[in-house]
Amino acid sequence: MQELSEATRDSLEQNLLDELSIEAPWALIERFTTLVRESGSEDEREAARYIAAQLEQLGIPHTVYEPELFLSVPVKSSLVVNGQTIRAKSPAFSATTPPAGVTGDVVSIPSLYSPRSIDLFDVTPATNANVAGKIVIIDGYGGPPPVRLFEQLGAIGQIYINPGEDIHWGICTTIWGAPDLDNYARQPRTPVVSISRPDGEKLLRQLEQGGLRASLHTEMNEGWMKCPVIEAVIEGTVEPERFTLVHGHYDSWDVGIGDNAVGDATLLELARVFHKHRDQLARTLKIAWWPGHSTGRYAGSTWYADAFGLDLARDCVAQVDIDSPGCRWATEYYDISWMVETEDFCKQAIKDVTGKEAHGERPHQAGDYSFNNIGISSFFMLLSTMPKDMLEEKNYYPVGGCGANIAWHTENDTLEIADKDNLMRDLRVYVATIQRVLNNAIHPFDFRRLTAEFDETVSRYADAAGGDVDFAPVKTALSDLKSALDALYARAPELVNKSVGDPAVRAYNDAILEMGRLLIQINFTREGMFRTEPAIKIPPLPDLAPATSLREATGHMRHVTRTHVVRGVNRVAWAFENAARAARRAVEQIQQQP
Repeated sequence: MQELSEATRDSLEQNLLDELSIEAPWALIERFTTLVRESGSEDEREAARYIAAQLEQLGIPHTVYEPELFLSVPVKSSLVVNGQTIRAKSPAFSATTPPAGVTGDVVSIPSLYSPRSIDLFDVTPATNANVAGKIVIIDGYGGPPPVRLFEQLGAIGQIYINPGEDIHWGICTTIWGAPDLDNYARQPRTPVVSISRPDGEKLLRQLEQGGLRASLHTEMNEGWMKCPVIEAVIEGTVEPERFTLVHGHYDSWDVGIGDNAVGDATLLELARVFHKHRDQLARTLKIAWWPGHSTGRYAGSTWYADAFGLDLARDCVAQVDIDSPGCRWATEYYDISWMVETEDFCKQAIKDVTGKEAHGERPHQAGDYSFNNIGISSFFMLLSTMPKDMLEEKNYYPVGGCGANIAWHTENDTLEIADKDNLMRDLRVYVATIQRVLNNAIHPFDFRRLTAEFDETVSRYADAAGGDVDFAPVKTALSDLKSALDALYARAPELVNKSVGDPAVRAYNDAILEMGRLLIQINFTREGMFRTEPAIKIPPLPDLAPATSLREATGHMRHVTRTHVVRGVNRVAWAFENAARAARRAVEQIQQQP
């Protein structure tokens, strides 16, 4: 392939945008309205066959893998109080009860009632309530942190009151993907159910009037199941070994149109338009459809991270998660997940193709972000969403997809949740960002943004620790890293119009990837490379975060906490030092080029 000039790249991007069509995406969406795509089911396999058949018809190289994934699929659930059966749903990985159910006294946790302000990804309740041997009733979605907390406190069952009239399916395990020897013991061992807000308020009134006993009945289909993982590969022509991974899940709760048939349709259309212009792609595009998202805690994407971990570590430039684009009323871009080094790049692309300003946030420990432990720069999960004034007008509570439509994870997530115009607009965002990562000479990630964030984080933790821990090694290494980054990024203007295959460009890009492998890991992981993190909130620079509790710790725990932070200082400082070496090495290599 002849190297693309900047003008040619701009022309290619416009050609890709002009090529977009709603025909194939909408056909997939309509087909998926007939499929309840629970992982391990025949409907899921039929969805996989449909996607693979479309790729075959388009002549796009692809592979259908058949991994065994550890899944937990709710079969049936109920809550019985005073002889009355109350409609309920269990999150995936709730324990199955004996036939007679689990019966006990109910205890409420009123301090946590906040039906309009639920952080469904990160909420970790703080309570010393005596729940041992009892069934707790609590406001929320029944996510991993509270379920694990109350189980550790001795609860024998848990009831979660959802925010509205509908009951939302979910998942309650902290284990990310398939369990291993380090984490299999964290699997929930108690039954969990969710009920509607009206039913929950009735129970709370009964509880206030006197004691309340309840029986939980849950059944899960749990075990190792073969599920199709689909991967399409559109090979680049200059640096084919370097690739961007674009992906989303195709399993669903019920027919799941907003979550995530619209994403599956988006992936298929991206595959079509990029394959059509494959001779103009410098780097490779890999597109994957995952099973096991909702009933395996991202089992499909985690399997892929395990199976292809070395390829990802060596050559993945970025990962792009596509979940719930193009939904009804979703016209704005805010609360978008992106790692801070990608923020400026993402904002510019969204502005260029939609004219809209975008706002984002640190990625949650959620979605198919199964690649943080490899250290891959990442952007997007959810994308467009409803305007805030519309949310207030409709009195909608927070949900985790469907463009903020509260049909998310319910039987109401049907065809009306998808919107053709919004889907086409979001497709344009994906085309622009992906094309630029594939074809721009230098990788468009600015780790100076990340070190500025590190500055604030380290200062906050150091202040919290007082004089108990010496943060000087981290501060010195960070200062050195910032100088090394300034020297590296100073060379960027002379490289942006060079060819992708230029040795100086390659040296620069190698450093970007190497620094990402180091800095992303210490910012998002505790367990290390090729491992998995618990599905709970991960604070910035998590090895140093316990410094915030050091002053309050006493006795034995004060020494334990201090030891932890000291080890964290070593890990973080070492990563900063190695990242600085990578940047300086790249500058030397660039200077050696004619």
